[in-house]
Amino acid sequence: MADAKDFTLYSGGLKGAESEFGRCAERWGAREVTYSFEGHVMEREKNVKVLSEDELRLGDVSMEIVCKRMGRRYGNAEKIRRVMQSIFHIINSGHDVFVVGRIMDDGTVKGGTGWGVELAKFFNRPLYVYDQEKESWFAWSGVEWKTAEPVISSRTYAGTGTRYLNDAGRQAIEDLYRRSFGEA
Repeated sequence: MADAKDFTLYSGGLKGAESEFGRCAERWGAREVTYSFEGHVMEREKNVKVLSEDELRLGDVSMEIVCKRMGRRYGNAEKIRRVMQSIFHIINSGHDVFVVGRIMDDGTVKGGTGWGVELAKFFNRPLYVYDQEKESWFAWSGVEWKTAEPVISSRTYAGTGTRYLNDAGRQAIEDLYRRSFGEA
């Protein structure tokens, strides 16, 4: 079994899934990098890397493209742009990508979390989503979602997802760490 100390979690520290990924990384002894930006409110503030304006711009994308790709509109475009820019850094830093949320009928994932999923698809990263409604993990095959039981296998991994983490989602994250690294 792999030693969690050799692995690094990249996340955003928001309440819900991101904070739970961080708590598990800490419990199992994995390194953790939490991306943030000026004015970003986080629940988990461990090992924070505040992104500069130049760094944020690296993740800049037209909100029109985001809305088109996601099939939805976002309010408060400037605030959500910063979130999308920071999500770019989370996904770009981790090789394996683990997300907790809800897979929509069109194959996207609900909310801002969905942009991280789309980026992982674009970057051709191993991508896993725990759907809280279906209470199951799914892997992106390149064309569709297939049920899976993932493990953290790459030394760098991203953990993100819904702010509205339920008990099943919390347990799914803990079980992912246990399958990957054994008991804490």
